[in-house]
Amino acid sequence: MIFADLALLADGWATHVRLGLADGRIRSIVAGAAPQPGDIRVSALLPALSNVHSHSFQRAMAGMAEHRVSGTDSFWTWREVMYRFLGRLTPDQMEAIAALVFMEMQETGYAAVGEFHYVHHQPGGAPYADIAELSNRIFAAAALTGIGLTHLPVLYSCGGAGEQPLAPGQTRFGNEISRFARLLEAARHGARDLPDDTRIGVAPHSLRAIRPADLAQLVALAPGEPLHIHVAEQPKEVADISAWLGARPVEWLLAHAPVGPDWCAIHATHMTPTEAAGLAATGAVAGLCPITEANLGDGPFNGPAWRAAGGAFGIGSDSNIRISLTEELRMLEYSQRLRDLARNVMLTEEGSVGLSIYLGAARGGARALGRDGGEIARDRLADLVAINLSHPALCSLAPEQILDGLVFAAPDTVVTDLWSAGRHQVRGGRHVERDRILAGWRRAVKGLTDGI
Repeated sequence: MIFADLALLADGWATHVRLGLADGRIRSIVAGAAPQPGDIRVSALLPALSNVHSHSFQRAMAGMAEHRVSGTDSFWTWREVMYRFLGRLTPDQMEAIAALVFMEMQETGYAAVGEFHYVHHQPGGAPYADIAELSNRIFAAAALTGIGLTHLPVLYSCGGAGEQPLAPGQTRFGNEISRFARLLEAARHGARDLPDDTRIGVAPHSLRAIRPADLAQLVALAPGEPLHIHVAEQPKEVADISAWLGARPVEWLLAHAPVGPDWCAIHATHMTPTEAAGLAATGAVAGLCPITEANLGDGPFNGPAWRAAGGAFGIGSDSNIRISLTEELRMLEYSQRLRDLARNVMLTEEGSVGLSIYLGAARGGARALGRDGGEIARDRLADLVAINLSHPALCSLAPEQILDGLVFAAPDTVVTDLWSAGRHQVRGGRHVERDRILAGWRRAVKGLTDGI
């Protein structure tokens, strides 16, 4: 049982709320209750968010690509640094890095993660003896941290638009569709001992990295499961796809793929208004990663057009250069303000911007990961986060202002507790396996970045 002084339920704020959890779900909710002996006492309880997009291994290269060299730095020059870094990573290191990332996510308020997993093979491209070796390392990290996992093995067959051959830095990613099908089945087998809320979806990396003729077969490999794809992240990508396929990336997908509510369009930064309206109408979720999109110079997402079209969205930490739920939401709104020279942009009607984008990300993120969560309601997954209302950033606020304070003013340390499908993994602001995870991280990454 959890007793919250204040809780944000599906129909709004309520005081003195007592929740009963069982089998990873919320089984009872009583407002106006009194605490009972043995209850877990928290200040304020919120639905926890899902992190819709993560490449966990990139956490270990944070700070390595911020040294300016001659010429113009861009996503494409950053990618070359990433390839060099990736060339030396071992399975043990990937597992330790993923455990750190998942722990950091939970300590900042994420209950679940969509791991967009495209590193499958050994350096040079030879498969491991178990083709799902590196997926199994992600599973081990998820088991240690208790995070809710939607694992998204990635099909990556080509080195660029026009079905170019893989470049040397891409060989660890590469699979043709037949071998990918075997990898996917092996990953499903490897995940069999994880909790019941685990999902295994699929991810065509991007239109530039797959053979378009394989897309229908890929969709058929995971019917009803989450499908995520990078799309329209960079102007060069849009130009390359347009020149090759005769249509812009989102335009092409809407015409040639069964885009629907199981789909998550990662980034979707450079869409026309027509594309935004068309994609929103399918029910697909836009997977936004504002910190990474700013770090890589991608540009801001067109939030007002998306929200006006009724589009759903979730947030993710992508490159994991900085894992902070509140900063991700903050950057989303601030990027809109900087572009439009206006305030309170990610809301089309009157009301709290913090509440709107927090709940929008909670509901859209849960949908994108195939999780029955995103709100505090009976029989939904118990993805829950507790925050400390006595913190200086929040203590003076009325209930209707709390989410504004959380999104725009509060640090991550306001998180006191977190449950991933009922698993109480953060207590008193610390992950229950923090010391073990940090020790493993420090052993794994010692000397890793030398010479990169």
